[in-house]
Amino acid sequence: MSADDVSAAEEIDAIIADVGGWRASTLSEIRRVILSADAEIVEEIKWRKPSKPEGVATWVCRGNLCMADLLKSAVRLTFPKGAQLDDPAGLFNSRLDSRTVRAIDFFENAPVDDVSLRALIAQAVAANRPG
Repeated sequence: MSADDVSAAEEIDAIIADVGGWRASTLSEIRRVILSADAEIVEEIKWRKPSKPEGVATWVCRGNLCMADLLKSAVRLTFPKGAQLDDPAGLFNSRLDSRTVRAIDFFENAPVDDVSLRALIAQAVAANRPG
Protein backbone atom coordinates (compact mmCIF):
# COMPACT_ATOMS: atom_id res chain seq x y z
CA MET A 1 0.00 0.00 0.00
CA SER A 2 1.41 3.40 -0.96
CA ALA A 3 1.12 6.58 1.12
CA ASP A 4 -1.56 7.70 -1.34
CA ASP A 5 -3.70 4.72 -0.34
CA VAL A 6 -3.71 5.62 3.35
CA SER A 7 -6.43 7.94 4.62
CA ALA A 8 -5.65 10.98 6.75
CA ALA A 9 -7.56 9.32 9.59
CA GLU A 10 -5.28 6.29 9.38
CA GLU A 11 -2.22 8.54 9.31
CA ILE A 12 -3.44 10.37 12.42
CA ASP A 13 -4.06 6.97 14.05
CA ALA A 14 -0.41 6.14 13.27
CA ILE A 15 0.84 9.45 14.71
CA ILE A 16 -1.09 8.71 17.92
CA ALA A 17 0.22 5.14 18.09
CA ASP A 18 3.81 6.25 17.46
CA VAL A 19 3.86 8.89 20.19
CA GLY A 20 2.17 6.71 22.83
CA GLY A 21 1.70 7.60 26.49
CA TRP A 22 -0.21 10.59 27.80
CA ARG A 23 0.33 12.60 24.61
CA ALA A 24 -1.43 9.86 22.61
CA SER A 25 -4.42 9.75 24.94
CA THR A 26 -4.61 13.56 25.03
CA LEU A 27 -4.46 13.85 21.23
CA SER A 28 -7.11 11.13 20.92
CA GLU A 29 -9.41 13.04 23.28
CA ILE A 30 -8.81 16.35 21.48
CA ARG A 31 -9.50 14.66 18.15
CA ARG A 32 -12.78 13.20 19.42
CA VAL A 33 -13.95 16.64 20.58
CA ILE A 34 -12.93 18.32 17.30
CA LEU A 35 -14.74 15.79 15.15
CA SER A 36 -17.87 16.03 17.33
CA ALA A 37 -18.11 19.81 16.86
CA ASP A 38 -19.41 19.79 13.27
CA ALA A 39 -20.33 17.07 10.77
CA GLU A 40 -18.41 18.84 7.95
CA ILE A 41 -15.02 18.71 9.68
CA VAL A 42 -12.52 16.51 7.88
CA GLU A 43 -9.04 15.36 8.79
CA GLU A 44 -6.03 16.06 6.61
CA ILE A 45 -2.28 15.66 6.87
CA LYS A 46 -0.37 18.78 5.86
CA TRP A 47 3.14 20.22 5.94
CA ARG A 48 5.18 17.07 5.31
CA LYS A 49 8.90 17.79 5.25
CA PRO A 50 12.09 15.78 5.70
CA SER A 51 12.28 16.66 9.39
CA LYS A 52 8.60 15.72 9.85
CA PRO A 53 7.71 13.08 7.24
CA GLU A 54 4.49 12.14 9.06
CA GLY A 55 3.18 15.69 8.52
CA VAL A 56 0.84 17.60 10.78
CA ALA A 57 -2.63 16.42 11.80
CA THR A 58 -5.00 19.15 10.61
CA TRP A 59 -8.75 19.57 10.90
CA VAL A 60 -10.45 21.43 8.07
CA CYS A 61 -13.88 22.84 7.28
CA ARG A 62 -13.83 25.34 4.40
CA GLY A 63 -10.28 26.12 5.44
CA ASN A 64 -7.95 25.14 8.25
CA LEU A 65 -9.53 25.06 11.70
CA CYS A 66 -6.70 23.80 13.85
CA MET A 67 -3.65 21.59 13.76
CA ALA A 68 -1.94 19.43 16.36
CA ASP A 69 1.76 19.39 17.16
CA LEU A 70 3.35 16.94 19.56
CA LEU A 71 5.86 18.76 21.73
CA LYS A 72 8.10 17.14 24.36
CA SER A 73 5.98 18.40 27.25
CA ALA A 74 2.66 19.23 25.59
CA VAL A 75 0.19 18.59 22.81
CA ARG A 76 -0.29 21.93 21.04
CA LEU A 77 -3.50 22.69 19.20
CA THR A 78 -2.99 25.76 16.99
CA PHE A 79 -5.85 27.82 15.57
CA PRO A 80 -4.83 29.94 12.54
CA LYS A 81 -7.74 32.34 13.19
CA GLY A 82 -7.57 32.03 16.96
CA ALA A 83 -7.30 35.77 17.62
CA GLN A 84 -10.80 36.16 16.07
CA LEU A 85 -12.38 33.65 18.46
CA ASP A 86 -14.00 34.37 21.82
CA ASP A 87 -12.36 32.30 24.55
CA PRO A 88 -14.41 32.86 27.72
CA ALA A 89 -12.98 29.71 29.34
CA GLY A 90 -9.40 30.93 28.78
CA LEU A 91 -8.24 27.83 26.93
CA PHE A 92 -5.70 29.71 24.80
CA ASN A 93 -2.40 29.67 26.66
CA SER A 94 0.18 29.89 23.87
CA ARG A 95 0.96 32.17 20.91
CA LEU A 96 -0.96 34.92 22.71
CA ASP A 97 1.20 37.66 21.19
CA SER A 98 0.29 36.76 17.59
CA ARG A 99 -2.06 39.04 15.68
CA THR A 100 -3.90 36.05 14.16
CA VAL A 101 -2.89 32.70 15.64
CA ARG A 102 -3.68 31.32 19.08
CA ALA A 103 -2.83 27.92 20.55
CA ILE A 104 -3.67 25.67 23.45
CA ASP A 105 -0.91 23.65 25.06
CA PHE A 106 -2.34 20.57 26.76
CA PHE A 107 -0.03 19.25 29.48
CA GLU A 108 0.22 15.87 31.19
CA ASN A 109 -2.56 15.20 33.72
CA ALA A 110 -4.50 18.30 32.62
CA PRO A 111 -8.11 17.53 31.68
CA VAL A 112 -9.52 18.45 28.28
CA ASP A 113 -12.47 20.84 28.70
CA ASP A 114 -14.73 19.18 26.11
CA VAL A 115 -17.49 21.79 26.23
CA SER A 116 -15.21 24.84 25.89
CA LEU A 117 -13.00 23.21 23.25
CA ARG A 118 -16.06 22.18 21.21
CA ALA A 119 -17.30 25.80 21.41
CA LEU A 120 -13.95 27.10 20.10
CA ILE A 121 -14.03 24.61 17.24
CA ALA A 122 -17.61 25.64 16.38
CA GLN A 123 -16.48 29.28 16.28
CA ALA A 124 -13.55 28.37 14.03
CA VAL A 125 -15.96 26.59 11.68
CA ALA A 126 -18.25 29.64 11.66
CA ALA A 127 -15.24 31.92 10.93
CA ASN A 128 -14.51 29.84 7.80
CA ARG A 129 -18.08 29.84 6.51
CA PRO A 130 -19.14 32.61 4.15
CA GLY A 131 -21.55 35.23 5.43
